[in-house]
Amino acid sequence: LLSQFDPDNTGYISTEKFRSLLQRHGSELDPHKLEVLLALADSNSEGRICYQDFVNLMSNKRSNSFRQAILQGNRRLCSKALLEETGLSLSQRLIRHVAYETLPREIDRKWYYDSYSCCPPPWFMITITIVEASSVAFFLYNGVVLDRFVLQVSHPLYLKNALLYHPQLRAQAWRYLTYIFMHAGIEHLGLNVVLQLLVGVPLEMVHGAARISFVYVAGVVAGSLAVSVADMRAPVVGSSGGVYALVSAHLANIVMNWSGMKCQFKLLRMAVALICMSFEFGRAVWLRFHPSAYPPCPHPSFMAHLGGVMVGITLGVIILRNYEQRLQDQTLWWIFLSIYVIFVLFAIFWNIFAYSLLDLKLPPPP
Repeated sequence: LLSQFDPDNTGYISTEKFRSLLQRHGSELDPHKLEVLLALADSNSEGRICYQDFVNLMSNKRSNSFRQAILQGNRRLCSKALLEETGLSLSQRLIRHVAYETLPREIDRKWYYDSYSCCPPPWFMITITIVEASSVAFFLYNGVVLDRFVLQVSHPLYLKNALLYHPQLRAQAWRYLTYIFMHAGIEHLGLNVVLQLLVGVPLEMVHGAARISFVYVAGVVAGSLAVSVADMRAPVVGSSGGVYALVSAHLANIVMNWSGMKCQFKLLRMAVALICMSFEFGRAVWLRFHPSAYPPCPHPSFMAHLGGVMVGITLGVIILRNYEQRLQDQTLWWIFLSIYVIFVLFAIFWNIFAYSLLDLKLPPPP
């Protein structure tokens, strides 16, 4: 192909040759992908197309400048919106619904609609949710053994499990991650599971498991490290760090692209999401300062929620705003990633030295 349309090896294809290529092979392409290619040809005023841009487009690796060219050309084409298409199957309507729920640009929605194949499925969020939901059995078991179905989390026997984070066991590094599989109660678990499914699964369907799992895990780690720095005497349980990272990134993305987001009842749904998050966060704050039934064992901290939010409105927003874009081309990505790494390193050194230097009176080890 390169030798046929670029015999002089200049790295460019003339717009005229490019259009003839599309006319000849357009029937072999998805209709919306063909539309993007036409937008690319229509956006170029120099009469030539960069061959590498064409290759990147076909391999789903689009640069930011390339996206701007596509958007400019697409505005000139003024084609029919994806929402206006009829005769779609149930699965096609579901994919279209997910596109409108998560993507603010019509050209990106069309690209996603044509490219999504449900292979692989959103396995990360589903797997995490299933494993977390299995803790219901553990909760019921503890209810029988401890003769307590409410506020089990401060009971010394509950604290003995090997998953939750406890300040006396902070040297056991896995606890900074595995605490997400333990929860303070059924209502805590239920709200986190619902938010993961309603927000996390559609985001993973669009942005892929690698990016969404990165935001989720980064929120989880930031949450436990925030507790170890700002609430040093408290344990922590629950997946709120990861959940709040995803939800806050999604809500911030909607606000920043308000006119482009075409999801139905977006104002009402944002209000409901914020109310649910505020209720859950308020419950966590109340629980933290509620007198413990088993002093000196305190209730779990709420700082993990705030750590997750900070990850969501920084790293999470950059990822959600750059669908199918190379993150390494985004300056803000490197800035926020550097800040995150610095915070992680600071928290590690804080955990190594600060506890002994401050001479804190920690709760007894479980």
